[in-house]
Amino acid sequence: MSDQWNIGKGKNAGLKKTKENAVLVGLVLWNQSTEQVEEYLDELEFLASTAGATIKKKFVQKLKHPDVRTFVGSGKVEEIELYIEENDIDLVIFDDDLSAKQNAILEKQLKVKIVDRSSLILDIFASRAQTAQAKTQVEMAQMQYLLPRLRGLWTHLERQRGGIGMRGPGEMEIETDRRIVRDKISLLKKKLEKIDQQNVTQRKNRGTLIRVALVGYTNVGKSTLMNLISKSEVFAEDKLFATLDTTVRKVVWESMPFLLSDTVGFIRKLPHHLIESFKSTLDEVRESDILLHVVDFAHPQYEEHIKTVVETLKDLDCQDKKQILVFNKLDSFRTKVFDDLLDEESKEEILSEVIEKIQSSYEQDVLFVSAKTNENIDQLRATMQKMIEEEYEIRYPYQTKTW
Repeated sequence: MSDQWNIGKGKNAGLKKTKENAVLVGLVLWNQSTEQVEEYLDELEFLASTAGATIKKKFVQKLKHPDVRTFVGSGKVEEIELYIEENDIDLVIFDDDLSAKQNAILEKQLKVKIVDRSSLILDIFASRAQTAQAKTQVEMAQMQYLLPRLRGLWTHLERQRGGIGMRGPGEMEIETDRRIVRDKISLLKKKLEKIDQQNVTQRKNRGTLIRVALVGYTNVGKSTLMNLISKSEVFAEDKLFATLDTTVRKVVWESMPFLLSDTVGFIRKLPHHLIESFKSTLDEVRESDILLHVVDFAHPQYEEHIKTVVETLKDLDCQDKKQILVFNKLDSFRTKVFDDLLDEESKEEILSEVIEKIQSSYEQDVLFVSAKTNENIDQLRATMQKMIEEEYEIRYPYQTKTW
């Protein structure tokens, strides 16, 4: 896929628009359960479909640790190879990162494109990036990902050729490539530092306004909620990482102003170099006063999603900020969980018990809403308004408010 990473260059940025048939491969290691790995593969399938692939089959194997040569065992590789030959498969997607050696061996044996989780996420990010900052961050993450995987196959990089006027310092081709990539990373870092300085200036110009940031796992409905609260048109789609660029809107409720920002969604097993590249994007989270932690209530693994977000907030040193835990997609929860034969009274009784149990499990405010149907949005607005007013009193007690 690396040959398709052309950030923002023409209409072909990111993945090809044609559908590619793919198979997924995952390992059940000694410290994992089969159910957990199946959940990871379901998420990987969603990632793949977001990128434009059609998943034909999933391969799972139990091993104590990944094979150093082929990630999975040789027998499983042969099984995958046979399936590829019989079913016109274009690519194989692995749920974990592969080394350059593993990638090369697998490509040679399976004779199709090999993609790991990191390169798949990077492809999606490449196709989603809109602003100069996001494009630069994606490009830097790509370079950091590719640097240890260089195998001298980079036809798109400049080469040192022999002959009169073309004599170089005698470096090997692979070392030349590495130097070019390191120089590129250095230039991108400087470019990001300049963009960060511009963003700091922008944030200073916003004045003394309370800032509220929407955070949460990817595809939980943050952008839909943002549109509802701010009455603006932010891109929202039922795909992973639909929002890549941070969006900030000024909202005024009953003459009380505040800033509301929508941020990139978090995900499990997110590549470290990608987190590093996007830390500046998450400055909106760091500088916010209140966090709206949005959760997909209808997702069977929502508790795991909450843990992932909490851990990411700890990494950003934002765990102590005031939070409202918003369980979204209440309408989808009813559709997925309740049997049609169950009467409405029983449904509401069961739902009330579930909600009460969840609310007692968390210390912060916990609300259950549906951004799609507007259910309990007034309750969310009232809770937010009260919290924002309290925050104004704490942060700007001597400020003469014009509202």
